[in-house]
Amino acid sequence: MDNWLRSAIDYIGSWIEFQMTTIQQPGVLVAFVHRGEVVAEQAFGLANLDTGEKLTPRHRFRIASHSKSFTSAGIMKLREQRRIRLDDTVGQYVGGLHPRVAETTIAQVLSHSAGLTRDGADSGQFIDRRAYLNANELREELKRPTAIESGTRFKYSNHGFGLIGLVIEAVTKEPYASWIRREIIGPAGLRETEPDAPLPRGARFARGHTRKVPFGERCVIPGDNPAHAMASAAGFVATAADTARFFAQLSPNAKTSVLSVASRREMTRHHWRIPQSVEGYYGLGVNAGKTDGWDWFGHSGGFQGYISRTCSIPACELSISILSNSIDGAAPFWMDGAMQILRVFQTRGAPDRRLRDWTGRWWTIWGATDLVPAGNRVLVANPQFNNPFMDAAEIEVTGRDSGKLAWTAGYASHGEPVRRVRDKRGKISDIWIAGANVKPEKVVSREIARKYKPRKRRPTP
Repeated sequence: MDNWLRSAIDYIGSWIEFQMTTIQQPGVLVAFVHRGEVVAEQAFGLANLDTGEKLTPRHRFRIASHSKSFTSAGIMKLREQRRIRLDDTVGQYVGGLHPRVAETTIAQVLSHSAGLTRDGADSGQFIDRRAYLNANELREELKRPTAIESGTRFKYSNHGFGLIGLVIEAVTKEPYASWIRREIIGPAGLRETEPDAPLPRGARFARGHTRKVPFGERCVIPGDNPAHAMASAAGFVATAADTARFFAQLSPNAKTSVLSVASRREMTRHHWRIPQSVEGYYGLGVNAGKTDGWDWFGHSGGFQGYISRTCSIPACELSISILSNSIDGAAPFWMDGAMQILRVFQTRGAPDRRLRDWTGRWWTIWGATDLVPAGNRVLVANPQFNNPFMDAAEIEVTGRDSGKLAWTAGYASHGEPVRRVRDKRGKISDIWIAGANVKPEKVVSREIARKYKPRKRRPTP
């Protein structure tokens, strides 16, 4: 693995942990797969706020709409076996559908361009007010016409991928879960993935959590309810490592995969632009886009109590999966930040040897400042930002403990000196960045307590 990538991964983990703590999230899993191998797994926070169970990389999360990518891979496998064609209509395999639904093609459903209803007349299954639809209930819903004409625009549909699950069952003459487990999950080498709940005995499972509002505190959402006929759209349960490993195999340049190169190219190419998005596209069961010149594909997921995001960057032969176990989880924002961090390190390179000990997190009452060596400069990053390197100042190191701000934004202290202060034991005790004196977290915490800790107040009458 390139040195720049290792440096980037290390800082991404530190930054996400800071973000999670700052916005008081229960927990987050992060996994990186490079050239087909898991090169880092990180777990922060708790799996269950009620019990205080510590989160580990072996905990599984509901990865929700990531399920669509597995289901699409299943269709592509059947296509490779010449058992199905993408331009086949779904009505060739599933009976009892409304004629407008029946005439939509498999490719249209996989690309969310079939015009189908998103979640039916009552989407309570996604807000934990009703059980997920079983096959008979889903079939009843699909007796209704499409919401709009097929083939006219991108229109997301969970019901559509529930329908694709019925197609797979009709073609294979097997339950969806059994077939997808044997033909896709197993061959992909995923040992911590299931297409639906319940999980095997002994498997670790991270519980979901509500927002703090409106109740006033986070509550645990069990999250172990089966998705039934909607498993092909939203039921999957997996670790971050397995999720990243699977998406790495969908890259057209992956060395090993459950699918042919042609199938992977068809899945990941841009079939439809997503309206009102910036460079957002959808393929067959995967979304895609471009960030700072990098093409990526992946998927996001939202299950009651869980938010997740996975991105694969073919140019870096890298896949990243971020799983958060709260309904307001910041996984999508953290993925965007992770991409920005990767780009900075890829552009600047790993830090020069003489700069490596300049790394660290320092504080004032305004918050934290991260010193992040990259290439031949030390970046002054703000871990509170969604992109911590936005407008980051650059320190040019001129001596063991001295430097200057060689570049800053207009309102900062461009050209001014930087110096590190050491205590009697030779340990760095604080740093002066121009006129700002930054100190360790514990020191600033004690300072705040000493100056601002409130006295006991009288009860309000």
